[in-house]
Amino acid sequence: MDIRKTIGDNIRAYRKEIGWSQEKLGVRAKLHSHYISRLELGQENVQIATLEKIAKTLKIDIHLLFVRRA
Repeated sequence: MDIRKTIGDNIRAYRKEIGWSQEKLGVRAKLHSHYISRLELGQENVQIATLEKIAKTLKIDIHLLFVRRA
């Protein structure tokens, strides 16, 4: 299991559930949309502080980003 891929897949899934684009998530989390894209593709080593920002913006508990969804 690649944790970066799991995190990226989860960010994408939660973002899409609320109907946001990568750009909208980026603006709300104060991150560049290209960075969001690279995270979702599992191409970035992300800091915990950044994951906290994303989780807070998506209004989810951070641990949900680490759990593979069914």
